[in-house]
Amino acid sequence: MVKSLNYLNNVMGKIEAQAADADEGLMLNEQGYVAECTGDNIFIVKTGKVITPPVSAGSLRGITRDTAIEILEEFKLPWKEDNLTRYDIFTADECFLTGTAAETIAAIELDQRVIGNGKPGPVTQRCVTRYREIVNSQGTPI
Repeated sequence: MVKSLNYLNNVMGKIEAQAADADEGLMLNEQGYVAECTGDNIFIVKTGKVITPPVSAGSLRGITRDTAIEILEEFKLPWKEDNLTRYDIFTADECFLTGTAAETIAAIELDQRVIGNGKPGPVTQRCVTRYREIVNSQGTPI
């Protein structure tokens, strides 16, 4: 739950993902639940609800993650923190990632399985667009 200089697990996960021709790697915690990606937080959309792993699952609370949650609240989209499995991602309608470097981006595939229809969905598109508006307005609060 603390950002430090010890990102060895994440670095090793990124190397493994790149060796598998993936842009990003999914990090699981010791119970097998999704924690985060190697450099991003993960959100899924399932039947109109947005779900992201809780910090207690091993994800890091970050500014971009918090901004995504503020955007969801601004759009009055229902969201919650809950434990996720790989199956939850495989069966999601949409998936997006947030992080300092990535900002907010769509994820359309996991382990060569298409998520949803294989295209960024409407919730993802709205979040990406709104996040870019916020960043381009030099950090004007929501």
